[in-house]
Amino acid sequence: MTKMIGVDAETTHTWVEAGEALLIDVREAEELSEVRLSGAIHVPMSAFDPNAVPTDSGKKLVFICAQGMRSLQVGQHMLDQGLLDEAYNLHEGLTAWVQAGLPCERE
Repeated sequence: MTKMIGVDAETTHTWVEAGEALLIDVREAEELSEVRLSGAIHVPMSAFDPNAVPTDSGKKLVFICAQGMRSLQVGQHMLDQGLLDEAYNLHEGLTAWVQAGLPCERE
């Protein structure tokens, strides 16, 4: 069985800036008002639709949530179902991203 690959916030940011990765945000809609990442694709875990994930983009897919647990579950589910060959999980989620001082949008 293929496992999710953990990745830190700085590496994820580098990949996104270089156009090498897409962010899949599995948080719920109300969480987006706290902090969001520009360009992230919102596919909430509670109503998760695998078809909303661009599996044919040719880019690394990094699943994100607040702490890194829900994103791990969702990405692993997609791997287990054979929908992806490789998937990444933002280690410690958006908490780590914000603590690293990386760019984000706040309302």
